[in-house]
Amino acid sequence: MLTLTFEAGTVRLDGGPGDLELSALPGVESDARSESARAPAHRYADLLAALDDRGVEYEDRVLDAPELSLSTAYELRDYQRAALDAWRAADDRGCLELPTGSGKTVIGVAAMVALGVPSLVVVPTIDLLDQWQRELEREFDRPIGRLGGGEQRVEAVTVATYDSAYLRADDLGDRFGLVVFDEVHHLGGEGYRDIARLLAAPARLGLTATFERPDGAHEAVADLVGPLVQGVAVDDLAGDHLADYDIKRIEVALTDEERERYEDHQGTFTDYLKRADIQLRSGSDYQELVKRSGTDPEARAALLAKQRAREVMMNAERKVDRLADILDRHRDDRVIVFTAHTDLVYRLSERFLLPAITHETSASERREVLSRFREGDYSRVVTANVLDEGVDVPDANVAVVLSGSGSEREFTQRLGRVLRPKADGSRALLYELVTAETAEERVARRRR
Repeated sequence: MLTLTFEAGTVRLDGGPGDLELSALPGVESDARSESARAPAHRYADLLAALDDRGVEYEDRVLDAPELSLSTAYELRDYQRAALDAWRAADDRGCLELPTGSGKTVIGVAAMVALGVPSLVVVPTIDLLDQWQRELEREFDRPIGRLGGGEQRVEAVTVATYDSAYLRADDLGDRFGLVVFDEVHHLGGEGYRDIARLLAAPARLGLTATFERPDGAHEAVADLVGPLVQGVAVDDLAGDHLADYDIKRIEVALTDEERERYEDHQGTFTDYLKRADIQLRSGSDYQELVKRSGTDPEARAALLAKQRAREVMMNAERKVDRLADILDRHRDDRVIVFTAHTDLVYRLSERFLLPAITHETSASERREVLSRFREGDYSRVVTANVLDEGVDVPDANVAVVLSGSGSEREFTQRLGRVLRPKADGSRALLYELVTAETAEERVARRRR
């Protein structure tokens, strides 16, 4: 009889009827060293389906994942129930796209309860690791494993950072029947893909506010976790489950000196593209240019010029002037200011006396700033990218995007920071300050 076992991130196949062509099974290749055949662990569910379709008898020893009895007090909202049902209808595989603040964690918990199997939750940051651990301990009243932040403790329900899961996946791959990837777009990174490849978990759930990646890597996520099976847009929930909102785009002009510097740097970049006959149609094209810069000094000079042009555009002095007007207009509101550069955060912090959070801010200081923002001691905060995802940000009703990457993901995440329903039913407001006659303006126009 054919026997399936888990071994170092693979499903090993031994024995079987002589007329069974193992190489015809999903992902299976012969392994001369062990005189067996193997498939990547993530093909486990496909492998079982193929064997069942062929009527092949087999002994399945892959998973060491006994049933769990889990319950939850959560009552799913209609859109959460619809998302969970769509995932279950897709054979418990696939990704869900829902706005920030819509309760993706609740759906993840409901999936664990529905399946009743040992579950692994993979998250990108320590903040999310802490949040999921607290949530699961409160909901399930049982020890929750933790991989990351100085701890390596495995339980039937475990939360791990992407980094820790990457290091441990090959020896933990048979321990879980369900894996939940929070902020699943991170799995598109080349190294992180191995987490999903090395886990045998047949049930896979990806959660994100923005599934598609500009580099096209969401296609790899779809292969490893499952396709996007349900998407819920911000506008679908605004007014009911999220706050109604307005977006105000304010164009500012570069100063004469800034315009000269911008055009000079941008010209260096575009001139190189013309000489090299390179067209940038997608994020993957840009990545190819980055790779080329490793061996081509002119390509490197062009990329550096592009970066300098972006810095001029994003840090335009008149943006700061308009920010002063906005802060004055919203002196009684709770405001988060987003920028792309740490240096600008500190400039704004000093000029407007704003508490600052950057990647250089210690965890304890960040917790204190957010706690005081939550309690009302601070009414505004300025940050560079750190609060885009993976941090439980207190309620705010005004966001100001002074500069950013221009990506749809980043914009959606920042909008989500002000969309939690307001007690007084008021509308959320996002200001986007855009430099006129630059690449930033063109990106903003495409988003309209």
